[in-house]
Amino acid sequence: MTTTRGRLDKRSAILEAAGKVFTRQGYELAGVDAIAQLAGVAKPTVYNHFHDKETLFRTVMRDGAGRTAARIIAALDTIDDDADLAAELTRVAHLVIECQLSDEGWALQRLLYAEAGRFADLYDDVVSQGGVPVVNALAGRLARLANRGHLDIDDVMTAASQFMALVAGDLPALSRLGTRPVPADELDRAVVAGVSTFLRAFAVSREARAGEGQV
Repeated sequence: MTTTRGRLDKRSAILEAAGKVFTRQGYELAGVDAIAQLAGVAKPTVYNHFHDKETLFRTVMRDGAGRTAARIIAALDTIDDDADLAAELTRVAHLVIECQLSDEGWALQRLLYAEAGRFADLYDDVVSQGGVPVVNALAGRLARLANRGHLDIDDVMTAASQFMALVAGDLPALSRLGTRPVPADELDRAVVAGVSTFLRAFAVSREARAGEGQV
């Protein structure tokens, strides 16, 4: 048990160090020696865990996407079906964006863009670990709201993708790809506008809900 724990601790230390070195230097210039030194392990230990630098880089990107997705899904889990719909979606949208604005999240996105030419398939890997689980989770929450009569949605997967695009689509420009803080008023305007547009498309009016209750 102690040996297993030690191996897991070393793996985590290597991944954390690799993320910092890759972010600072890019894939080409990042050296396994520097990663090993920062992680506090011997260079052969890095190779024992990850075989080569490319495998390590891919793991850093996939794991980082998975962590961000987990934080966003946790935020989506807080949706209260009985709360005011506009206020609730606005609150949750802010939580989602807080996850996306994390230093790690933006660092990984910049790495992904920078290395897209070298790793043409990596984008799909990252989306499968990050974007897909988030859209699936949001689709489930939207389906629940639709079942409660709050939303009128035919395709919850498409609606979930549209919600994310509406509330977070301006983040790259507003934050200069995560290189500057987004002023609170700009962020709030973007979220409110996104939620408002989403609800104009999918919200069920109070009159319609009242009419259904009388049937």
